[in-house]
Amino acid sequence: MIRKLLIALAGVIAAIASPAAAERVRDLGTFQAVRSNQLTGYGIVVGLDGSGDDNFAYATQAMRGVSSRFGLQLPPGVNPALKNAAAVLITADLPAFAKPGQRIDVTVSAIGKAKSLRGGALVLTPLYGADGQIYAMAQGNLAVGGLGVSGQDGSKLTVNVPTVGRIPEGASVERGVATGFEQTPVLRWNLYQADFLTASRVRDAINNIYPGMALVEDGVTLALNLPAGADIRASIMSQIEMIDVDPAEAAARVVVNSRTGTVVISSAVRLAPAAISHGSLVVRIDEDPTVVQPEPFSRGQTALEDDSQIDVEQRGGHVAMFDPGASLAEVVDALNLLGATPADLVAILEALKQAGSLKAEMVVI
Repeated sequence: MIRKLLIALAGVIAAIASPAAAERVRDLGTFQAVRSNQLTGYGIVVGLDGSGDDNFAYATQAMRGVSSRFGLQLPPGVNPALKNAAAVLITADLPAFAKPGQRIDVTVSAIGKAKSLRGGALVLTPLYGADGQIYAMAQGNLAVGGLGVSGQDGSKLTVNVPTVGRIPEGASVERGVATGFEQTPVLRWNLYQADFLTASRVRDAINNIYPGMALVEDGVTLALNLPAGADIRASIMSQIEMIDVDPAEAAARVVVNSRTGTVVISSAVRLAPAAISHGSLVVRIDEDPTVVQPEPFSRGQTALEDDSQIDVEQRGGHVAMFDPGASLAEVVDALNLLGATPADLVAILEALKQAGSLKAEMVVI
């Protein structure tokens, strides 16, 4: 089965190894000012069915803060024992150009000893940006996909994660983030992945339509000299995003996942002349002890007599020769001939890299 999958993978990648198809500018990168901002908040979820934090200090502190906003002061030294409440951390992404009054989704996660947030409701909580300012207010009933139950004998059953929930459109934006989109003299566009050739091709494609507008600053960033004004800039940016560009071929890279044994080889991988010999040594030991009985009336004792059979088998023994500039399809075909498993493939590729034959970057994740 693994051999068939490798052959199929080689065929697919060989088929797409031709020059890269044109892609839209919007699929290759994004404008620097057009990005989301992360928001966080600390609050309390109430209405739980005895699955809260109980005596957790953070929940008690949060409840004191909530109570004080409503003019209720808990007496000093009183522990409210909040079994139906839980201290939570709220996270959200504030989209670019979000305006006051718009709604955004929030994620609520327990930070204490709460067993489940199912059925809870988040009390009004401010969400802060990296600058410490309040940008949204969150409140609402949680949608929890997990489930956790326990018995008196200590047995437990948990489905998914019951301590994390979401509130669709659970926060109201109170303040927008200034981007300078309509006034910045130079608007920058960034590639998702650094590549000087792709950046140069995007620059040329833009300048063919808007002469002299784009300049390459580095392997990621293009500087765009756009006329001032939000309306005209939006029109020009919408046209730039739809320009087709032929991106540079991806770098030769072999990615190995050391935990799962997954190996991904890019289509640009090539090999210098090399020969690979692959074989596995199988040692088999069979134990067949024999019971030995003593002679009658000899006062002897029953004993076991060991009987071991040792076999050694050398499997494989094939040698694969790579010609100069061997492609990915040829590499996979040769490794299939050798009967290489994914684990063997990792070892072979590492050996080729050490020998200087593998012309690619080796990445282990």
